[in-house]
Amino acid sequence: MNNCENKLESLQFILQVLGGKWKIHILSKLYFGKKRFKELEREVTGISPKMLIKELKDLESIKIVNRQTFNTVPITVEYSLTTEGLTLKPILDQLMSWSDNFMKEHQSVENAST
Repeated sequence: MNNCENKLESLQFILQVLGGKWKIHILSKLYFGKKRFKELEREVTGISPKMLIKELKDLESIKIVNRQTFNTVPITVEYSLTTEGLTLKPILDQLMSWSDNFMKEHQSVENAST
């Protein structure tokens, strides 16, 4: 397999792991620390509880997110980034920086054309 095919395979893997509408949004909320399920549900605007559960299970199955259950009434469930998930922090920082720069550039192009 040549270098180009390796890069393409890596990109496809990234999209498989982090792709979709919600995963990066969820990870960005966990970036700053542990969150209870209800906190995530409130903070990830527009996601249904069923979809949030599915996405969290996906992230948990690939060992990016940790789920911890506390024996309280009602049961408390808390989510956090695993050690592997914490390795995504620099990548999330780069994505946020890229987004800020891209939006600024896009706005300046829009303002120049009006």
